[in-house]
Amino acid sequence: MDGARIQVHKLGDEVRIYTRSLNEISAAIPEIVELARTFPERTLVLDGEAIAFDSVGRPHPFQVTMKRFGRKLNVEASRTALPIQAFFFDCLKVGDESIASRPTQERFEALAKAVPAALLVPRLVTSSELEARDFYDAAIAAGHEGVMAKALDAPYEAGDRGASWLKIKRIHTLDLVVLAAEWGYGRRTGKLSNLHLGALDPATGEYTMLGKTFKGLTDTMLAWQTQEFLAREVRRDQGTVYIRPELVVEIAFSDLQASIRYPGGLALRLARVKRYRDDKRADEADTMDAVRKIYAAQAGAPKV
Repeated sequence: MDGARIQVHKLGDEVRIYTRSLNEISAAIPEIVELARTFPERTLVLDGEAIAFDSVGRPHPFQVTMKRFGRKLNVEASRTALPIQAFFFDCLKVGDESIASRPTQERFEALAKAVPAALLVPRLVTSSELEARDFYDAAIAAGHEGVMAKALDAPYEAGDRGASWLKIKRIHTLDLVVLAAEWGYGRRTGKLSNLHLGALDPATGEYTMLGKTFKGLTDTMLAWQTQEFLAREVRRDQGTVYIRPELVVEIAFSDLQASIRYPGGLALRLARVKRYRDDKRADEADTMDAVRKIYAAQAGAPKV
C-alpha cells in the first residue's frame, strides 16, 4: 500500500503513533488512535500503513495521504475532508513480551489474534508462482503499488528490509529529453549530474519539465554526459547548465504525481536513469500525451 508508514504503541488507553522517522503524529490522526484503543490486548506495538481512500474506495496517491500528517490546526476539519485508515502488517510486541526476534510466521499469527481481520494488510502464503502473480495482479488492480514478499522464518529487522523482504512493484518507463543538468557534489564534483527531464507538449510545441534525477548514473555515464552536455550548452546559471533538447534518456519511475512545481502539473516519482537512447532522436521521444495517459491510468489519480 502506498501509504504512510506508522508504528502504533498501545498501553491500555494510552496510544501513541510514530512515523518512520520517529516523529509522533498521534494528534494528527485521532481516528487511528481511537481505533487502537478498541483492540482487546492491553499492550501492543504494531507496524502498519495509514492510507486515505477516495469515495469509491480507491487509494489516493501518496502525496494526498500525506496531507493528513503534520497537521496541528483544524484536525477535525481535515479528518472530515480526508479520512484516513490503518492497515497492519506486523506485530512487534504483545503483552509484556517483545516478539520482534521471532520468525515472521509467528508474528503474523500474533497479529491476527490482536487485530480484526479487516484491518490486516491482505497476504498470501504460497509456493505457487501462478498464485503469487494473481495476488500481485489483484493488488495492482485495487490501486496499490504491488506486494512485499517476505521470508516466513525471518526476524524483524528495524530500519532495513534486508535480504528477507523484497518489494515487488510495477515500474513505468518513458523516453524523455534532457533539458539541463546540475553540477555534482562529492565524488561527482566537476561532472554534470542531476538531470532535468522533459517531454514535448504537442499542444504548445514546448518542452515541459517533469522532474530531476541523478540516480542510476555510472561513472562512465557521468563522464560521457558532461562532455555531451557542454557541447550542447545554450546558457547557464549558478549550478546549472541548460542544453539543446537533443539527447534522449530512458527513465524508469514508480508513478506520476500531481505537482504545482512544474507547469505541466505532473512530476515523476522515484525516477532513475536506465540508459541513453542513442537510437532515438528527440522528436521520437515520448510526449506529454504519453505522460498524461500513464497518469490517467493510475488508480485514484485526479485529473490535471
